[in-house]
Amino acid sequence: MSGGSAVALLSPNALRVLHARYLRRDAARRVIETPEALFRRVARAVAQAELLLGTAREADDWQEAFHGLLTSLDFLPNSPALMNAGTPLGQLSACFVLPVEDTMEGIFGSLRAMALVQRTGGGTGFSFSRLRPRGEVVASTGGEASGPVSFMRVFDCATENIKQGGRRRGANMGVLRVDHPDILEFVEAKLDGRSLQNFNLSVAVTDRFMEAVEAGESYELVHPGSGRSVNRIRAREVFDRIVDAAWRTGDPGLLFLDAVNRANPTPALGEIETTNPCGEVPLLPYESCVLGSINLANMVQPVSGEPDVDWDRLGHAVSVGVRFLDDVIEVTREPLPEIGEVTRGNRKIGLGVMGFAECLILLGVSYDSDDAVAWGDRLMAFIAEEATKASRELAERRGVFPNWGRSVYAASGERIRNATRFSIAPTGTISIIAGTSGGIEPLFALAYRREHTLGGAPLLEVNPIFQRYAEEHRLDAKHILEQVLARGHLRGVPGVPEETRRLFVTAAEISPRRHLQIQQAFQRHVDNAVSKTVNLPEESDPQEVAQAYLEAWRLGLKGITIFRSGSKDAQVLTLGVGEDATSREFFARCDPGACRL
Repeated sequence: MSGGSAVALLSPNALRVLHARYLRRDAARRVIETPEALFRRVARAVAQAELLLGTAREADDWQEAFHGLLTSLDFLPNSPALMNAGTPLGQLSACFVLPVEDTMEGIFGSLRAMALVQRTGGGTGFSFSRLRPRGEVVASTGGEASGPVSFMRVFDCATENIKQGGRRRGANMGVLRVDHPDILEFVEAKLDGRSLQNFNLSVAVTDRFMEAVEAGESYELVHPGSGRSVNRIRAREVFDRIVDAAWRTGDPGLLFLDAVNRANPTPALGEIETTNPCGEVPLLPYESCVLGSINLANMVQPVSGEPDVDWDRLGHAVSVGVRFLDDVIEVTREPLPEIGEVTRGNRKIGLGVMGFAECLILLGVSYDSDDAVAWGDRLMAFIAEEATKASRELAERRGVFPNWGRSVYAASGERIRNATRFSIAPTGTISIIAGTSGGIEPLFALAYRREHTLGGAPLLEVNPIFQRYAEEHRLDAKHILEQVLARGHLRGVPGVPEETRRLFVTAAEISPRRHLQIQQAFQRHVDNAVSKTVNLPEESDPQEVAQAYLEAWRLGLKGITIFRSGSKDAQVLTLGVGEDATSREFFARCDPGACRL
């Protein structure tokens, strides 16, 4: 695809994001790169792996294949790859897990490692479950331990002063086991609205704990060092405190530890204790993962006059995407030698999707339907089959991942290149670049503000598919768009057919159970995990949060995050574009049938 066509596909908001974060700059901070040059830089840098593992001719061919995939916006890798490929920094992985051991040397060694990772653009995940509880006497000094949450505040403060790759603030996942003696302090650590703003929090819960919640039983709190029981507490009391905190602030989510470790491909190398910042990649200590997402909205094409998935195009994107991500592992420059050793030992990749909601709309399917669940299952099953086939073919040419002999694959004899292959990420800014909806989320709104993205003015976004639909179906586009700009959704807007309301349903209009069914449909075929938010309207009560958490565990998911609208003072996405001068100016200059922000 030519450079001109690549630029033509990019929306004004995509160009703003690329200009603010991704395009290269000179010493005076002036942009010196075009979007086409960015895609060429990334394709060329990643294809260097083909020179190491193949021939110069193969490197040229794959560079063109990678370039075509990127410029068509059929596939985009994680942000560090777009930012750093072909630059002196050269760190291309999205996320890392770092161990936190119960010594001052271990804690501050991990803090140093976090700083080195985050300055290259990577997110970091930690389990603080090994740290001794607050108040315990420290034998070496005679003082008292301050507990995991106090050290999390140190990590949070450090992150506040580090920008990832100089372009975005750092992101962390903090996990604590539900049987840690300080669990209640951890659960309520963000209730003040100020603490740990650079952390997502998840409680690592076990099946045994969840069963105790259902049965109304108590469970043991266990000292992480000695393993001895230090107290017993009612499981429901802890669960209710988790639910209340999540209802108020959105944190903590739940990490279903047993489900995660049942799917651990390398149990001989250790137990998985935590995930990356958004929860889609459970990782061992010092392990990293490279992510990339296929744009499902691009895969819908007319077949005999009716919309359908172009399975050949999707299969091509999967095959080339797997090779791209495997090549990234070869060329990335890890910030720590330990990371390089573990990452190359397991060669985990995370191929996922974005644009699922828009894909459904183009197919004429409501997200809030059984058909949507079936489509999620069908699409991810196809992607899983094609990606596994591609990884097997790479194993035949390049060899299995080095730790294969200590993995679950050795027992079955399945020769494969990558210990994991799939992950559903939220996609964040890369979905803005691709001009589609994020991950497998429903449309958050038909019009909304996206705050805190560029550090300046908010991005005002109106869904372009909805605008085209309104024009094609001869709806009163100007009236409807006025209403959508004010409220963000079609609920209560007069003159809108029920079929249209159903097709363009938004996140908070969908029941928690449907959110979870969609997540399960993808998780069934994903060997890592699925980042998915259960959105709740502001008027939801804590019982709805509790039901969602229990249902997620019963469905066998690996984790769950809920977000009740209005539960954070500063939200990234806000329904509607509001009534200020900026939105009025937008509407004044917007042709309802064509305007695309």
